[in-house]
Amino acid sequence: MDRRQFLASSGWAAATPLLAQSIATGTRADAAPGLFEHVDFVSDGLGLRPLEYASLLHETTAARTFEADNYSNGGLITQLEQKFAQLLGKDAAMFVPTGTLANHLAIRKLAGLDRRVLVQAESHYYNDSGDCAATLSGLNLIPLASGRSTIELAEVKRWVERSAGGRVETQVGAIAIESPVRRKDHEMVDFGELQRVCHYAREQGIRLHLDGARMFNLPLHSGKSVREHAALFDTVFVSLWKHFNGACGAILAGDAGFIEGLFHMRRMFGGSLPQAWPGAAVALQYADRYEDDYAKAWRATDQLTALLQADGRFRVEKIAHGTSRFLLTVSGVAPEVLNERLGRQGIVLPYARPGTGTFPMQVNPTILRTPPEALAQAFISAMNG
Repeated sequence: MDRRQFLASSGWAAATPLLAQSIATGTRADAAPGLFEHVDFVSDGLGLRPLEYASLLHETTAARTFEADNYSNGGLITQLEQKFAQLLGKDAAMFVPTGTLANHLAIRKLAGLDRRVLVQAESHYYNDSGDCAATLSGLNLIPLASGRSTIELAEVKRWVERSAGGRVETQVGAIAIESPVRRKDHEMVDFGELQRVCHYAREQGIRLHLDGARMFNLPLHSGKSVREHAALFDTVFVSLWKHFNGACGAILAGDAGFIEGLFHMRRMFGGSLPQAWPGAAVALQYADRYEDDYAKAWRATDQLTALLQADGRFRVEKIAHGTSRFLLTVSGVAPEVLNERLGRQGIVLPYARPGTGTFPMQVNPTILRTPPEALAQAFISAMNG
């Protein structure tokens, strides 16, 4: 089977009808050979290269007429907001250019005058946002669950009671939880404990935010739908570029009263792009298909890893409570050598963890571009030199 025949019949091609059509006619391959062929074990999504994104954006705009937004309001952005509000089971949603800003706007408004916020010590918001909560909004983040993904109800209760029992009574205004947790190899938070924490928070009048940048991976592994996770929280953020292949952007969803007028705060923080549609338009193609394609990608991955382990020089480790990552350890070849050899074949590996032969491998729909048997052979050939 040649490349175009395989791509046209693959699950990934089915995820983008416009692309499937152009592959079938051969126009894409004729116009720009080498596009949409690499298998990427680094990205959350397709890891689109600039020309690939430009090609998809052209097809999106040529296929139907839509209006541009005006400072991130109206036009295609409204369509995108309505789509993700529906997927998440929320009343309304707002486009935000980055996930960092989506988290910040949500937590700032949820906390209100109660400035103490409980977060995971391993969360993106606590580690990778440059103390923006304190610097920009006067929020006091309290890190819990150090070294773990799941915040337990007992530690939440201790901090709520400690805050209320001080000489100056201080209320916890919000709890922000990330799931899956990137810094913990994309582990998901235990759903049962999540339910208990959220139920207790509601009893105490504490507002709840979910950093769900990668939450569309959760249903396959937790058995709980995206809507079931989102329903536990007042607000939820989803990345548009990680799974849905936008050039940038995030969606912040909640009830209508929360979202109404929030674009003023977005603009205050410099987040109302004059025209946001070029960065977000492609995401609409993948919104309804991602979960199905992700499940197919894991089935193909399981076939691949079984073939690799049969070789004897590869060891595969599944992550407890994991989602989109597995660990691949190789012996007999330096990791950087394997990385370089596979790169020449269009297979992109992450860097191995320092001092080990272990690669933290991401599962995404690019694996559907090549049959598992052919991928396994490529790995084995690279080991042999």
